[in-house]
Amino acid sequence: MTDRHHLLVHGGTFAAVGDRGDISGVRGVSAPDGLFVRDGRHLSRWQLTVDGAVPEVLSPVADGDTARCVLVPRGGRNEPPACTLFREQAVGDGSFVESLRVTSNRPVPTTVRLAITADADFTDQFELRSDHRTYMKVGAVRSRQVLGHGVEFTYQRGEWRSRTTVTTDPSPDSVEETGTGARRMVWTLELAPHGTAELLLRVIARPHGEKRALRVPRDPAALTERLLDREGEFVQGVAFPTGWPELAAACARGLADLAALQVPATGPDGEELRVPAAGAPWFLTLLGRDALLTSLFALPYRPRLAAATLPALATTQATETGVDAVAQPGKIVHEVRQGELAHFGQVPYGRYYGSVDATPLFLVLLGAYVEQTGDTGPARRLEANARAAVAWMLDHGGLTSRGYLVYRADQGGLANQNWKDSPGAICSFDGSRPHGPVMAAGAQGYAYDALRRTAWIARTVWQDETYAALLEQAAGDLRDRFQRDFWMPERSFPALALDGNGKRVDALASDAGHLLWSGLLDKEYGELVGRRLLEPDFFSGWGVRTLAAGQPAYHPLSYHRGSVWPHDNALIALGLARYGLHDEARTVAHGLVDAATATGHRLPEVLAGYGRDTHPEPVPYPHACVRESRSAAAPLALLTAVGGA
Repeated sequence: MTDRHHLLVHGGTFAAVGDRGDISGVRGVSAPDGLFVRDGRHLSRWQLTVDGAVPEVLSPVADGDTARCVLVPRGGRNEPPACTLFREQAVGDGSFVESLRVTSNRPVPTTVRLAITADADFTDQFELRSDHRTYMKVGAVRSRQVLGHGVEFTYQRGEWRSRTTVTTDPSPDSVEETGTGARRMVWTLELAPHGTAELLLRVIARPHGEKRALRVPRDPAALTERLLDREGEFVQGVAFPTGWPELAAACARGLADLAALQVPATGPDGEELRVPAAGAPWFLTLLGRDALLTSLFALPYRPRLAAATLPALATTQATETGVDAVAQPGKIVHEVRQGELAHFGQVPYGRYYGSVDATPLFLVLLGAYVEQTGDTGPARRLEANARAAVAWMLDHGGLTSRGYLVYRADQGGLANQNWKDSPGAICSFDGSRPHGPVMAAGAQGYAYDALRRTAWIARTVWQDETYAALLEQAAGDLRDRFQRDFWMPERSFPALALDGNGKRVDALASDAGHLLWSGLLDKEYGELVGRRLLEPDFFSGWGVRTLAAGQPAYHPLSYHRGSVWPHDNALIALGLARYGLHDEARTVAHGLVDAATATGHRLPEVLAGYGRDTHPEPVPYPHACVRESRSAAAPLALLTAVGGA
């Protein structure tokens, strides 16, 4: 059996361990192997041996907030194992803690030799992706130092310095070199008849720039208790639907995951904030679009997410033009990275602005927050940021010059800069890609909603009637243009995009449902679109496919050309409800909730597009984030769309 990865997540820290709790250092494809903080791998090996051999698994690690497994030394039917090992692991903020209990199975004294082989290679996450890129690290130095109670690994490259400290209780009897850079900590345990011994191992990761004094709990149980308290705080007080227990369970699971996915950020006055990370393992960081949509879904239930996300994104809003980061004044950041490669400019994502839709979504969330809560404080505090965001849409974004929000492929960054940002995701019916600048349909809907909501804020909060009227006129003009230029009368459906020449990119795609959410379509067009999305080529039984089946471009295992995304479907359900298509909204909600029920009430980032009629269980997408904030919040959006129906 292939050793699977199990993710333990706590804030900006995650660990991926195997079935026996080991970290092998193997280059992951679907998930990177190791302990990670701020995009850097602070443990690349963590391997247990008993009397010089890898133990067998009696009970493998199961998915959850704590990794627990039961192991025994290798033996045979006629030679029962001398001892049993009970292993428990958890992650905290910049830490990894393990308890290892060894129990003798013999009626006589027994000696057991345990060893943990540990290493920290400090590899940047971008080096572990399967894109075959390599990065030069001139002058980089790794070192190891044996401590009285463990070992410390350090990494330095110029001014960049990271450190991982391993401490144990009791201290190892010896620390051995392995010839590979790893260190092997060894204990010789003398067990009384049927006696027990316990080891506690604590790993503290200090990435570059970390100045906080980290508080590491003594054992995994204490860490788990802390995380459960945070999860309970997120779940408490939400009125779950009593008549639909499966939706209630999905909402509770989603809120618990959101509690674990909070990462630190900074506000305009230097205040400390916690905002939704995009997802683990690859995106445990602030992504503008993801944090905004997550906060929108959770807004009626947990407005604190929006209250933190808005000032965090205002702080990182671009103030000048930067070619490498696709930055322009007023633009909201797409991605923030704190790893070594971002620090040295070897990847463009330290602060990367390659998103056409984060900026209008920022305005949508600001308006929705004020409307939902009645709290005008953020709208007053962030007025300059909101006006700058509108100015970006009108000027650099292209609304004035091109009539639409527009993006161009970024060499070295993202080719597509809407939510379907994989190469080839924006395509025609036959799979061909557009040339030149792209005007994606969904982004125009967000822009329309942003203009309308900001006009309302300008009138009711800023007391600026002239500005409000200007924005309302711009929104109305955008709506008229869109229905003229994007609507495909022969298919009674909007195009996925326009290319640089204004030609329709004619794939039938789920993005049309986002237009319902934003209210961009007239009622007649909206009803046609909503009913079309529930036809069998679009609706798999688990959700609406990103691309309708039957088109040459369709592939059920493509990232954006036929897969099913929970957050995409949550937006569609909200849009269907907005246009009065309540039966259709319930159909989408029931499909998603059934998918969540089949996967432990947790919705992954994305599912394969195979139909439920031929595949009675949802088929996972092979490279999906297991915990993803938009998917975690999607059941809350379904609750908003259909209630407990």
